[in-house]
Amino acid sequence: MSEPTIPTTTDQATAHAEEAPGQALLLRSPPANLDAEKALLGAILTNNRAYEHVADFLEPHHFADITHQQLFQIIGGRIAKSGLANAITLKGELEHSNVLENVGGLDYLKTLMKSMVGIINAREYGIVIHDCWVRRQLIEIGETVVNDAYSSDSDFNGSNQIETAEQKLFDLASDRNQQASGFTSFENALADALEVAELAFKRTSDIVGLSSGLRDFDLKTGGLHPSDLLILAGRPAMGKTALATKIAFSAAQSLMREAEEESERQGRRINPKGMVAIFSLEMSASQLATRILSEQSEVSGERIRRGDVGTREFDRFIRVSRELQRLPLYIDDTPAITMAAMRTRCRRLKRTKGLALVVVDYLQLMKAGSGRSDNRVLEISMITQGLKALAKEMEVPVIALSQLSRQVESREDKRPMLSDLRESGSIEQDADAVMFVYRDEYYLQQRQPKENNFEDNGKYIDALQEWQRKMELVHNQADLILEKQRHGPTGTIKLKFEGEFTRFSDYDGPDE
Repeated sequence: MSEPTIPTTTDQATAHAEEAPGQALLLRSPPANLDAEKALLGAILTNNRAYEHVADFLEPHHFADITHQQLFQIIGGRIAKSGLANAITLKGELEHSNVLENVGGLDYLKTLMKSMVGIINAREYGIVIHDCWVRRQLIEIGETVVNDAYSSDSDFNGSNQIETAEQKLFDLASDRNQQASGFTSFENALADALEVAELAFKRTSDIVGLSSGLRDFDLKTGGLHPSDLLILAGRPAMGKTALATKIAFSAAQSLMREAEEESERQGRRINPKGMVAIFSLEMSASQLATRILSEQSEVSGERIRRGDVGTREFDRFIRVSRELQRLPLYIDDTPAITMAAMRTRCRRLKRTKGLALVVVDYLQLMKAGSGRSDNRVLEISMITQGLKALAKEMEVPVIALSQLSRQVESREDKRPMLSDLRESGSIEQDADAVMFVYRDEYYLQQRQPKENNFEDNGKYIDALQEWQRKMELVHNQADLILEKQRHGPTGTIKLKFEGEFTRFSDYDGPDE
């Protein structure tokens, strides 16, 4: 006895198109497989267990025939209520709803049951039905793209149309991937956890995630982990952008180094596992590149802009720039970018080059959507939720910079707290880690004693010497305050900060 075969897609127009190629576009009909739809419905009516094979990914709207859509919905509704769905139990509901009025009444159920060749192929029938639906959606998206391109609406320009089309395509891809979604057994979850633990055990270092380039930070956190949203906050002039750039640059270096080591082992070129994407909403791409060049070449960014650079320094500048060109680092400096546009560009980069880390500088400059919002707190909440969803969807760490409110300046102790986050409603809640960058030197510098404030010159000298002593204690020092970490300890991490190059690095003590 031969095994039952899955019916192929019905497309009589194809045969006509072969006879008259010039009329192909006029004769083609949307992809559909009515035989598979009948076979699946018949299998479910014969044995309701067949429904369990397709219920996790197949929806009524995936059927091409509207009668089949309604039947699948009615059958599914009855099964969901722990009822039996067959020709007898459905008779009253089908007669009352007139679902089968246009296909011959209740006798159509007999036709469906005759079309069934075994519930063993139920899932395969469902996949065929779903695939036809996907292709119909692709046709519809294509028609929409064409019509939008012909549109003369100036507010809906080409870039917006590309983002909209990519969004629709991704939504369609997400629906298609529902076949692999759903519950994960605890056994599988344990296997994944053991795999991560084994990876950490085999590594020579304590870093499991992507390296930040900061030794003490990596020791406390284990590196940057996929799906985590990290908030890096601070007042202006604290060095948020410099620190975020340092982390992004170090991550790109780590990815490049791993690719080179793998290339040597395999004897062929291996590309980095992913790219580092920086969304710079405040600084232009060239300004950010200049900052990285200044840090790596040890040439002051201010001198670079003025052209006050010697021949030897300029040669070093060029040499370093050539080395940096190879790094897997991308910068997007679109101002006031929306969450949808950022998500679209991350998806595109992951699809074409791979994605390992996303840095956003900074989230208060983002827009939740294309429309205007009068509730800024709600909009920030939507942005942080979107960034967390992006981290989970892309399975990469996302670092978002955030401003702090001015209430820090009104306190004697300027060290930031979680309550200082601007529009902090959901920033603290959605983040897996919240970090503050703080430099005591910045605030102490503003308290330099002024001679005209002292009547006695001796008291002024004493005050100045005390101020100089305190400045020496905090010179070139910064604190990275890890205020919240969902998966590990909190605490303060000492860093070295060189203002001339706006560079952060590991702190090895006051004598370094």
